Amino acid sequence: MTDRTLDLDDFSDLIERPHGALRRDAEERRARTGLPPEALGRLDELGEWLTAAQGRLPVRPLRQPRLVVFAGDHGVASLDVSSRPAGTAHALVRETLDGVSPAAILARRLEVPVRVVDMGLDCDPSQFPDEVSRHRVRRSSGRLDIEDTLTAEEAEAAFRAGMAVADEEADAGTDLVVLGDLSVGGTTAAGTLIAALCGTDASVVTGRGGAEIDDLTWMRKCAAIRDGLRRARPVLGDQLELLAAVAGADLTAMTGFLLQSAVRRTPVVLDGVVSAACALVAQRVAFRAPDWWVAGHAGSEPAQAKALDRMALDPLLEQRVEVGGGTGALLALPLVQAAAELAAELPVREDEAAEEKDDGEADGGGDGTAGSPAVDAT
Repeated sequence: MTDRTLDLDDFSDLIERPHGALRRDAEERRARTGLPPEALGRLDELGEWLTAAQGRLPVRPLRQPRLVVFAGDHGVASLDVSSRPAGTAHALVRETLDGVSPAAILARRLEVPVRVVDMGLDCDPSQFPDEVSRHRVRRSSGRLDIEDTLTAEEAEAAFRAGMAVADEEADAGTDLVVLGDLSVGGTTAAGTLIAALCGTDASVVTGRGGAEIDDLTWMRKCAAIRDGLRRARPVLGDQLELLAAVAGADLTAMTGFLLQSAVRRTPVVLDGVVSAACALVAQRVAFRAPDWWVAGHAGSEPAQAKALDRMALDPLLEQRVEVGGGTGALLALPLVQAAAELAAELPVREDEAAEEKDDGEADGGGDGTAGSPAVDAT
């Protein structure tokens, strides 16, 4: 990939940590509410995280969250490593668009708009509206155990597509992204990435998925990850080559999305093992990027636990949700929203409220996004 035009090293310079000084100010403000320390548990921590991410005190309640779901099929699914037949992720997308999937039902209940991005479904793109398929890079992906899942050009295109989606969401005023995925074979790709980046064996990261695959299927999945690792380890020094080798278009786009969201100062709630794998790759690109994410929930996939531990992200919930599509992360969304509301509206002692108002005006009361640098996704 010596001829590519995308330099991932730029992200290390462009991604800044959330406003640390404001986080400390949020802690002090919380102490002036009169509530006992730690009385609100992790809600205090979340409120301080959002304060730092938004760059304003008091924090602004979340009014425009959005569920963004990246979708694709994986060639490795032809090895029967999943409970679902290869090439059927389009059915999962259709359920989401029709509003009958678990994630769609929760999103409707929480009044969260849903955006599905087809990056590599194994179907005719005309099956879905143009806004779903306009970023598609290819139909399905290569088999990660024997070949690259993407060409160099496709990997860059997918990565840039993810960046473009992040820019579109930031420009539209999305103040929190709930990130999900829909795929068949995606957890095999995710397990391969996590094993490669964590330096562990295939058996350590191979889970049984949402439908509890049987022992023979588990062994096939483990063998596929083992073979994928042989192809991933030689390219660990170049994250875009790594993504091309074993990730597929959807995971590559999610990685670009996470990094550009951090550039645009958009906080993200991660879902399951697939988003955790993409986050781990993104961390290798820019070590400050995980400061912009929170882990929504802990599933049963061992690879997810390994990735979150490596990034020091502590899941908000532990419900062992495995259906994907952002379902587990949506369950955590009310906690994040509650943290924002409490941090914004809990009254402080009146004798210090005026001083706080003056400090806020001195800061400009901004949301931290004006003038933010951005990598050009085009």
